[in-house]
Amino acid sequence: MKYVLVSGGVVSGLGKGVTASSVGVVLKACGLRVTSIKIDPYLNIDAGTMSPFEHGEVFVLDDGGEVDLDLGNYERFLDVTLTKDNNITTGKIYQSVLEKERRGDYLGKTVQVVPHITDAIKDWIESVAVIPVDGNEGPADVCVIELGGTVGDIESMPFIEALRQLSFSVGPDNFCLIHVSLIPVLGVVGEQKTKPTQHSVRELRALGLTPHLLACRSAEPLLQNTKDKLSQFCHVPINNILNIHDVPNIWHIPLLLQNQNAHHSILQQLNLLNNATPPDLQQWTEMAEAYDNLTESVRIAMVGKYVGLTDSYLSVVKALLHACVACSLRPSIDWIAASDLEDDSAKSAPEAHAAAWETLKSAACVLVPGGFGDRGVKGMMLAAKYARENKVPYLGICLGMQISVIEYARSVLGWERANSVEFDAQTPNPVVIFMPEGSRTHMGSTMRLGSRRTFLKAPDSITSKLYGNSEYVDERHRHRYEVNPDLIGTLEEAGLKFVGKDESGKRMEILELPSHPFYVGVQFHPEFKSRPGRPSALFLGLILAATGKLEAHISKHPNGS
Repeated sequence: MKYVLVSGGVVSGLGKGVTASSVGVVLKACGLRVTSIKIDPYLNIDAGTMSPFEHGEVFVLDDGGEVDLDLGNYERFLDVTLTKDNNITTGKIYQSVLEKERRGDYLGKTVQVVPHITDAIKDWIESVAVIPVDGNEGPADVCVIELGGTVGDIESMPFIEALRQLSFSVGPDNFCLIHVSLIPVLGVVGEQKTKPTQHSVRELRALGLTPHLLACRSAEPLLQNTKDKLSQFCHVPINNILNIHDVPNIWHIPLLLQNQNAHHSILQQLNLLNNATPPDLQQWTEMAEAYDNLTESVRIAMVGKYVGLTDSYLSVVKALLHACVACSLRPSIDWIAASDLEDDSAKSAPEAHAAAWETLKSAACVLVPGGFGDRGVKGMMLAAKYARENKVPYLGICLGMQISVIEYARSVLGWERANSVEFDAQTPNPVVIFMPEGSRTHMGSTMRLGSRRTFLKAPDSITSKLYGNSEYVDERHRHRYEVNPDLIGTLEEAGLKFVGKDESGKRMEILELPSHPFYVGVQFHPEFKSRPGRPSALFLGLILAATGKLEAHISKHPNGS
């Protein structure tokens, strides 16, 4: 197995994930099979209990793993299906070591960070690297490892030591280190500063790892004298100093790497030049340039709880991008804090309330994504009601679906106190209830998680047509509460149709409002399986409905292709 390690220095948030994904794309374009591992040095077992404000969205995998959002980047860029073991955390490593210690597997030895923790890290990497993730048999050719955090962080020290040992044990021909660093420009001087990168590389070398390539993040392309200085003081050949400057969209990053012959430097380090072909990024180039040349846009109202940090909804944003590009449009997302739509906001923050409603009413479609807790729920219901009554295309995902059922029960059935038991345990009309697949006492990994099958019950429904009239679809889930199956009959008599259910028929997966041009709610998260060039059917349907092209598309593509 060949390993490419992507580390980061100076500051966090430099785009190590996109860099690692782009390296994978370029190597894949050279005819190699690629897999990925993300190392997160935090103590959590997984990302499942983290606030989206703190760490961005929680990405869900087919096997139910709740992982870092960077694994979403890997899946989208490389078109692979990863497992929860592709995300290594300090918590997972310590848990596995402590379980062994409790069983007596260490035969009375004192359990220490070195060698027991570092050995566990190496063993995990080497065992996960050989698991195929691209649907083919046998291990991949290259494993791209991203080390989260910044070099010098206390929590990442065991991982750096383990990776140092791994680089030594596999040999120089099987290990390539790419260090991502920042080249800032000070406003007054206007000079590209290399000193932060020099210090970062010096720290990395002191820990026993020497970078083979430098990936320099900067606003503008690097000047030649900046490259010369970096090469001289960081001991990196000048041809191996890559510049990842700001670009119009992240699809350009693999092209930037290709144009700087990054693939040649990596393949040379890994002794793979004879195994690889020249990179074929023709389709990728067309996709990046097509997006740059789009002039028309569509306005999408995103009504959510975590709109202060757009990474909270990263996969939703990407799924909208994929769908819009497929329709030759640019996505223009209007972020609306759900609480700003509520009546209480009209008194406490009248300007924000007025602006939120003005934004909602000027949008071509409305999307309410998933979330937890009762903050902003009233605002989401108002958005769903507005979309329903004014025939504005609406897509509700997870909580967004539950919101639309509660709103319908209140407005159409007249059940004024209809609610989810998540928000009101004493509601007389519990239209959304806790379903007994999870735990009431533990929060981590207790939800209905991962890829589950949904059977499409109504061939004439919009959803069925968008999915190509398939009998079923497999989509990823992440939730604890679901629509109350005992009330389905009453809701359907009132006009709401549940057109997708699980194999038992008890769990409602998809709802539609037949009297509406596009009013769809789904209990699953279709955004997690959307890919560039292969958008999610439901996101595509939303954008087509927003632009008045849905019926024409369905008649032209009866099989959903």
